[in-house]
Amino acid sequence: MSFSRPGAIDLSALAKPSAPPAGPSGPGGGYTVDVSEQTFQTVALEASMQHVVVLALWSPRAPQSRDFVDLLGRVVDTLEGRILLAAVDIDANPAIAQALQAQGVPVVVGLVKGQPVPLFQGLAEEAEVRQYLEQLVALAVQNGLTGRATPAGGESAEPEEPADDPRFAAADAAFAAGDTDTAVAEYERLALQHPGDAEVAERLAGVKLFARTKDADLQQARKAAADAPDDVDAQLLVADLDVSGGHVEDAFARLVGLVRTAHGEDRDRIRERLLELFTVVGTTDPRVADARRALASALF
Repeated sequence: MSFSRPGAIDLSALAKPSAPPAGPSGPGGGYTVDVSEQTFQTVALEASMQHVVVLALWSPRAPQSRDFVDLLGRVVDTLEGRILLAAVDIDANPAIAQALQAQGVPVVVGLVKGQPVPLFQGLAEEAEVRQYLEQLVALAVQNGLTGRATPAGGESAEPEEPADDPRFAAADAAFAAGDTDTAVAEYERLALQHPGDAEVAERLAGVKLFARTKDADLQQARKAAADAPDDVDAQLLVADLDVSGGHVEDAFARLVGLVRTAHGEDRDRIRERLLELFTVVGTTDPRVADARRALASALF
């Protein structure tokens, strides 16, 4: 299984005029919908500009793949709209399977602002599914995508949280214009005004991570870090890039190792970066819990 930044899958052939969105008839829970070739444009591609969409490809010829979509739906429901699960019957919609280069089912691919993020192929345990989906949400936040999907469960579902919080208007506008410095400054202002607000902290950490990595070359950064193991800035950049690319445990291990040998101001900088990356990944992620214990051991 792999996790990466948006890949090279070509979805352009599916970006065509579509029928009205399908209803919530797919397998799974309140944030699961069926998607067809006719509704893919609106239900998946266009929706992914507002919130994260996860495509789950299954086939009636493989009952275990349908069961796996149900499992995905249960996990997605606990994320309260941060992800909309789009279930795709590949027998009825072969063009979607072809566009995603699916060789079998189940296949799970995230969509963040219209860009595909390959997640995994094959079955997985619920804990692993949750880990990958929370990681996808963290990647989306890093890229400024923080909207929430509308529940598909009908009148009994809880009201949708507004996607556009007016507090974030200035920061979002700056980010959309490519002015990450202003976006960071706006989120820092909000963090001072709303201490303890988890969403503000997540947005701030995500935008700061994006600002640090947007122009970086991973291979050059890795070489610089390998050539200068005592260069704290070089090590911090590789850790940032690893979190962005999904190599969370590698990033945490690198920085915890640095904490063990660093002193003074450098040690404080490394600790603060780790805490910030914990926020990006998600405080409930088990890898964060493990890294927190390792950090405590390294510090004391």
